[in-house]
Amino acid sequence: THEICTMESAHSTNYHRIAQAIAYIEQHFQSHPSLEEIAAHVHLSPFHFQRLFSEWAGVSPKQFIQYLTLQYAQQLLQKKEINLFNVALESGLSGTGRLHDLFVTLVGMTPGEYKNGAAELSIFYAYYDSPFGSALLASTSKGLCHMAFCEDEKEALQELNERFPNATFKQETTEFHRQALAFFEEKHPEKKISLHLKGSPFQLKVWEALLKIPMGEVSSYGNIAQMIQQPSAARAVGTAIGSNPIAFLIPCHRVIQQAGMTGGYRWNPLRKKAMLGWEAAKTNSNERIEE
Repeated sequence: THEICTMESAHSTNYHRIAQAIAYIEQHFQSHPSLEEIAAHVHLSPFHFQRLFSEWAGVSPKQFIQYLTLQYAQQLLQKKEINLFNVALESGLSGTGRLHDLFVTLVGMTPGEYKNGAAELSIFYAYYDSPFGSALLASTSKGLCHMAFCEDEKEALQELNERFPNATFKQETTEFHRQALAFFEEKHPEKKISLHLKGSPFQLKVWEALLKIPMGEVSSYGNIAQMIQQPSAARAVGTAIGSNPIAFLIPCHRVIQQAGMTGGYRWNPLRKKAMLGWEAAKTNSNERIEE
């Protein structure tokens, strides 16, 4: 029997209010809802809502929603043609842009490690708060093996169990968990974090390619296929991206459709939009969005 922590933190509550606000703004975008209307929808005063949103995103709700427009996404896709070949080769990028690429390394599990439903693996898991709600993190002795946002903690744990059905599970915080959480705070870890992943060579190649997309930028499925030198494999790339076991750290949320539409996300499309807007606000706070 696994012990489940069911108390929702204030941070998660704040994220759910933010998500409700984003959904409301998008649904009523044509009518340009006022700050008062949005605040009323999430049951806060305009003052408290503005403060809550600005503390979370670093920008106002009005500025934030501009980062989620189709026009802005298209600008990102066209910017320097988002040539990931160059991004992979360029060493001059600094700051948070290359955070994932520089401080994350992928280690593929050996056949013996996931043989017989991972019977030989010991997995340590725990629930944590994040800017995007509750998350379940799990690790082996070699690295982080699972990171998923969760609305229901029992369901999240069941999903982890199904991935490694015969592993030994223990609810315990690990250093790998702490290293992963540091990325939400845009801190440079003291050392590389290892991701210990069960995946095919093709999946690992796709997941590694995602690490090359800088924070605040986006790419398309076709661009990722080109980067791994399989330009005709965009559909297979999409499937591999959809099976990514490490939310946020392997930034599958930064892959959108070629036309600029956000597309789906296994941990809720609305969360994907919130993440993209949050990252854009963090990296573009001093830039003016083109009108």
